[in-house]
Amino acid sequence: MALEVMAPEMLRRIQAGIDALREDNREIKTRLGRLQTAIADLQVQGAGHSVRMDRMNWRLERVEKRLDLADA
Repeated sequence: MALEVMAPEMLRRIQAGIDALREDNREIKTRLGRLQTAIADLQVQGAGHSVRMDRMNWRLERVEKRLDLADA
């Protein structure tokens, strides 16, 4: 088969491979964006838990002081 006949078919196959890679890349970027969003949400939740724990610790210290249970 002559190169002139094979070249267009080879180019179509290469283009099809590139198209598949582009689609895969789009999917990976979408999934990565979702993961980044989920991680950010977890960080916000963690900060909220930290604030609540700090408040609970402060309240517990107040109770201990009122009951004279706190260390001197």
